[in-house]
Amino acid sequence: MTTTAGPSAAALSVPVAGSLSPSRAGDFMTCPLLYRFRVIDRIPEKPSPAAVRGTLVHAVLERLFDLPAAERTIPAALELLAPQWDRLLEEDSGLADLFPADADGEAEHAEWLAQARQMLERYFLLEDPRRLEPAERELFVETVLESGLKLRGYIDRVDVAPSGEVRVVDYKTGTAPRADFEARALFQMKFYALVLWRLHGTVPRLLQLMYLGNGEILRYAPDEADLRATERKVEALWQAIRRAMETGEWRPRTSRLCDWCDHKERCPSFGGTPPPLPEVPAARPSPAG
Repeated sequence: MTTTAGPSAAALSVPVAGSLSPSRAGDFMTCPLLYRFRVIDRIPEKPSPAAVRGTLVHAVLERLFDLPAAERTIPAALELLAPQWDRLLEEDSGLADLFPADADGEAEHAEWLAQARQMLERYFLLEDPRRLEPAERELFVETVLESGLKLRGYIDRVDVAPSGEVRVVDYKTGTAPRADFEARALFQMKFYALVLWRLHGTVPRLLQLMYLGNGEILRYAPDEADLRATERKVEALWQAIRRAMETGEWRPRTSRLCDWCDHKERCPSFGGTPPPLPEVPAARPSPAG
């Protein structure tokens, strides 16, 4: 692990000028108008079956480590599926509408659960949780850069070796990206590594993305230069967001992701009209995400 100076006194005392999370930064990079709809307008979106399945699988993997090491087996993980799904339904009763209340809906739900089981089984092909004792799970982290920009987010898992080296782990329920899209996939992990570095003064030894959709692992060993570059990128993103807030210009950026966007009907690229911007000009981007 690379040891460096921790956060400066200026960064610790500087007034917060705004907040950004990896998901909201990703939204803006994907499409500035999508960022506006989610953060400025706060337009509700329907949860997708794929996103909810990801939440369910994450919940099971988080709680798997509550069990004694020897009991962290495939059957134990599968047994956690039903109670975790029940918990999600209790927290958000609207999830019950994810599937139609008919025979077709039951079949969709059964297939959806089968895919969640396959992802959990695939996880055990990637690592043996009986040999792991994570230092942190679902860890909330935040830090303020010297510019006043607050960075924050939730890390799926942090492992610390006896030597003190840190591994940052994130579970993905999709499939691993092609080589030319790996940099985009690693941005979130470098964002987390930047926050940990600014908090503790050490560069994480390894960033690990575990793709449960196809059983691949993407690993990356960052260095201080990587994280300084990530900080510059985050600051540039924030400045672009501030300019959009000041000018009211939130330009759409079309891509294949538009086919799954909840806001297609109000997007100018598809003949739609965005709603008027909220009255409050000082609205700031939400740190949540």
